[in-house]
Amino acid sequence: MTVRLTMAQALVRFLANQYVERDGEEQRFFAGCFGIFGHGNVAGVGQALLEYEDDLTYYQSRNEQAMVHTATAYARQKNRLQTFACTSSIGPGATNMVTGAALATINRLPVLLLPGDVFASRGPDPVLQQLEAPHDGDLSVNDAFRPVSRYWDRINRPEQIIPAALAAMRVLTNPAETGAVTLALPQDVQAEAYDYPEEFFEKRVWRITRPVPDAAELERAAELIRDARRPMIVAGGGTIYSEATEALRAFTERTGIPVAETQAGKGSMPYDHPLALGAVGATGTFAANRAAREADVVIGVGTRWSDFTTASKTAFQNPHVRFVNVNVADLDAAKHAGIGLVGDARATLDALDVALASYEVDAACREESGKANAEWDAEVERLYTLGYGPLPAQSEVIGAVNSFSEPEDVVVCAAGSMPGDLHKLWRTRDPKGYHVEYGYSCMGYEIAGGLGVKMAAPERGVYVMVGDGSYLMMNAEIVTSIQEDKKLTIVLVDNSGFSSIGSLSRSVGAQGFGTQYRYRENGSIGLDTEDAPGDVLPVDLAQNAESLGAHVIRAKSVGELKGALAEAKGLNRTVVIHIAVDRYEGVPDYESFWDVPVAEVSGMESVGAAYDEYAKNRQSERRYLRGGD
Repeated sequence: MTVRLTMAQALVRFLANQYVERDGEEQRFFAGCFGIFGHGNVAGVGQALLEYEDDLTYYQSRNEQAMVHTATAYARQKNRLQTFACTSSIGPGATNMVTGAALATINRLPVLLLPGDVFASRGPDPVLQQLEAPHDGDLSVNDAFRPVSRYWDRINRPEQIIPAALAAMRVLTNPAETGAVTLALPQDVQAEAYDYPEEFFEKRVWRITRPVPDAAELERAAELIRDARRPMIVAGGGTIYSEATEALRAFTERTGIPVAETQAGKGSMPYDHPLALGAVGATGTFAANRAAREADVVIGVGTRWSDFTTASKTAFQNPHVRFVNVNVADLDAAKHAGIGLVGDARATLDALDVALASYEVDAACREESGKANAEWDAEVERLYTLGYGPLPAQSEVIGAVNSFSEPEDVVVCAAGSMPGDLHKLWRTRDPKGYHVEYGYSCMGYEIAGGLGVKMAAPERGVYVMVGDGSYLMMNAEIVTSIQEDKKLTIVLVDNSGFSSIGSLSRSVGAQGFGTQYRYRENGSIGLDTEDAPGDVLPVDLAQNAESLGAHVIRAKSVGELKGALAEAKGLNRTVVIHIAVDRYEGVPDYESFWDVPVAEVSGMESVGAAYDEYAKNRQSERRYLRGGD
């Protein structure tokens, strides 16, 4: 039996009937479809979403990049078991989604992108917004999605959607391959009819299994760990996505192996657990970084080993250090010449626990970890309560928000100086309470991402921590949060510019050039210093937020911030709390390094001094090439 539908109608009906199942729990994979319509999709996907609105809910957005961020944040909060589709018109609507696609793929999070495309028939050629390439008649702007998508296809005939949609689902639901999937949809083909087999629209359940590593590799890893004197675990995002936090805690408590966390893995352990060392790497704590320096075996669980995690390969300094990598993706399991335990994090930790049944670290190591945890927490408390003035320090703002949030609430951030400070200082109490996008560290993600978190977990409070630079790049989803009745508490931390890069610029000798929001003076934007010429721009971001429909509270001190946070809890719509902070009072780096090249030659004395320091630090970088044997 067949049913005659347009390609777009067939696609929408197919998406509405896709389900996933893990551990016996089944749910629909697509929570709906975000879209902004134009001539490239209004008569195709737009019409189909109207006709089948009861089957696949349509959500309106204000910016194509933002709607992809919202979908991606939703998928992360749902541990990759659910996501959204996102549709746009051709041209700028499509290319606006490329940044979102890159973010999803880098973070290994599923999202389906359905950009409109030029006419497959080449009838009205060139169509409005078409890219003409003299060397390639089949090229369109949607080819820009190829390098940032885990699967890409262009549907030039209506029947092609059948194999393409199935291939898309295979990738989206595969934890080892997932990321952005792009199906480019020529606008004429979207509206063309075809007799589709009814089986294509039947309920289809994609089962997400928990594979375990090869038994021989598991024994090799266990043997290596048994011989370790100072092992440690680095928990990444895969620990949380696979819901392995309880397995991790049981494993660490029995063995005594301490745990450090990446940005995506923060929350794998409660902050106050005596075996929790906190953040590791370039934005790490002294507790984790000291343990990393001495570790002889490092067990990475669900981490892709970014340069921030390894402090540009300076964190692990033991000359005999070996790596054991637990990861569902063999790409990540093979890094640092480690023993690759390719499998689900939870299932692999359980298997490793059995293989190491008689192993535990000595009592002195356990005691040392507990002491390090307590010392670090005392440092956090110090930074929470600096009493800095006249403008407060950013660490005090973080402390106030943390103290007013409930354990199950979620903090959301992505770019600037805030993610590094949060990684060090946020006291995580729930595995899903920390949501910092740091794979792409995309400015503008915060509010759109916060909306996705709130849509995925409406029972949780969502605190969006955003700097003024990121806020100015993408704030329009405040409107969407109000339209969808999804309350966000947005803490807008204003330091008059790009504070993080200002600090980085000063560290490389470039004196903060071009990073502060000031009037041009004598032909120059000027330097990022407290006595720089030119007035700070009179931008009123609080007034802007109010114009978008948010309830706005201005706080001028930490005390007023605490009052604003208390007031915000009693409000039922999105709140923006604006507070200015001192851009020069930062959280220290704790025995870590991040490789940002410094100009090797310069007539500037500040650059020469910075290069000397850089060259010295680079001497600690190493390649981890010792295998597990």
